[in-house]
Amino acid sequence: MIDLRSDTVTKPTPEMREVIARAPVGDDVYREDPTVIALESESARLLGKEAAMFIPSGTMGNLAALLTHCQRGNEIILGDKAHIFLNEVGGAAALGGIQPHILPNQQDGTLALEDIREAVRFDDIHHPRTRLIALENTQNMCGGVALTADYTREVAEIARQHGLKLHLDGARIFNAALALDLDPAVLTGPVDSVMFCLSKGLGAPVGSVLCGKEDFIGRARRTRKMLGGGMRQAGVIAAAGLYALQNHLPLLKEDHRRARDLARGLEGVSGLSLVDPDPSTNMVYFNLDQELDLSADQLKGKLKEQGILIGFEGERLVRLVTHLWISDEDIQEVVRIFKELLG
Repeated sequence: MIDLRSDTVTKPTPEMREVIARAPVGDDVYREDPTVIALESESARLLGKEAAMFIPSGTMGNLAALLTHCQRGNEIILGDKAHIFLNEVGGAAALGGIQPHILPNQQDGTLALEDIREAVRFDDIHHPRTRLIALENTQNMCGGVALTADYTREVAEIARQHGLKLHLDGARIFNAALALDLDPAVLTGPVDSVMFCLSKGLGAPVGSVLCGKEDFIGRARRTRKMLGGGMRQAGVIAAAGLYALQNHLPLLKEDHRRARDLARGLEGVSGLSLVDPDPSTNMVYFNLDQELDLSADQLKGKLKEQGILIGFEGERLVRLVTHLWISDEDIQEVVRIFKELLG
């Protein structure tokens, strides 16, 4: 199968499996796992932060950050297309008593600066206290677009002016850095905390990393333990993530190139309209035309019969994601089958 549902479907490479087998391990809850410590040190270095914490998943990483920054009854400002809001099971509200203040994401993935300013609560006994702003880079549901360093700095300045913290869901922050041709630390420098995933484009089988100041990560370790995320001989999975950071970052450029090739190949296919004909990272979104008597779910079924797996985000919105295990030949085959099915 050619699996374009997500970059989460990547499997460890043979080289990764070798380092997993050889990884020195210890008890990570006691801070005795040398491979985890090496992964955390490399992660903090790459993102320009004082410290980092290995954590089982991106969802847990975001939740640990929110629970560490906020108290029950606090409010966070985030976008209506944010992964934290849409796809993390309401964890901040259910487990942290944290209220979301939702703003519309703009087409470029940003939140309007004036909207953010107006969303900050003034001091009133009737109001929850605004505590945190959360951004997402790349912004998945806006097409995998990268937020610029200048924009992040502007949001950070608003946060500082109001005594707030700024968290970045940077699940695909390295995709954003490559798309903008920047050191990733430039994108994460203004934020108080950032989570990134090892198990997406980087190709590791599991795991994410939360980065921030030393005292914040110290408190987040307690939150991770509370959430059941304290792991023991975790070096066997941290080794894959460390290998990915040391070897797979340049390969993300190929994912981006293949996404552009895929978009160009689909541009002339009748019955669909590309959200962005020149995607900047590894995601291709398109809408099925209303005149086409075919829903996204029905298209998914037809493509599966042809050996292609896709994801969809609504009745007529489809997402295709390139990753480590998608080849140039796969792209050509996908375009051929789309043209065959849709004309």
